[in-house]
Amino acid sequence: MKKEFIMAFVLPDLLYAFDALEPIIDAKTMEIHHGRHHAAYVANLNKAVENYPEWAEKSIEDVIIHLNEVPEAIRTAVRNNGGGHYNHSLFWKMMAPVGQTKPSAFLLAKIDESFGSFDEFKKQFAAAATSRFGWAWLVADGGKLDVLSTANQDCPLEDGKKPILCLDVWEHAYYLKYQNRRADYVDNFFHVINWNFVEELLSKA
Repeated sequence: MKKEFIMAFVLPDLLYAFDALEPIIDAKTMEIHHGRHHAAYVANLNKAVENYPEWAEKSIEDVIIHLNEVPEAIRTAVRNNGGGHYNHSLFWKMMAPVGQTKPSAFLLAKIDESFGSFDEFKKQFAAAATSRFGWAWLVADGGKLDVLSTANQDCPLEDGKKPILCLDVWEHAYYLKYQNRRADYVDNFFHVINWNFVEELLSKA
């Protein structure tokens, strides 16, 4: 008899209510994004690793870092759904209600060191976020901060870069409120960034 498979990966709870990010991100979008889109990535990831217990037992970070070692038969499914799970799990923590946090002097100094100014960082981040469907990132790379984008559910962790900040720019993340105005969504995102979490990730990078 086949051993019953226990769900290896789970949908994380949000740290705030669906409407906590209003008016920047509406409650309905949060409910659908978390409860349907992210939940689907988790379900599909568990299905992919069901017959590969050695991968089901790993953390999602380890899975992403070692994607090239994942069996070829499930690699694409794990890349897409594992990346979706990892990216979204970070994304929920990247946000907090409007005005709850602000960048520390230390973080601002690191941004200035890498980009010249906070405004230049925002400009580069916005350019990355509006250039393709996928994700925009602020990453730590060799002691320096850098901005980049990834397609689909890919993640800088695959290339050894440490994510510090991320923004989901797939249409499901913003379309109910912003429709085709993705640039407005990207600009407004800066009002709900959880800078405490950003600095926590930076300190670990």
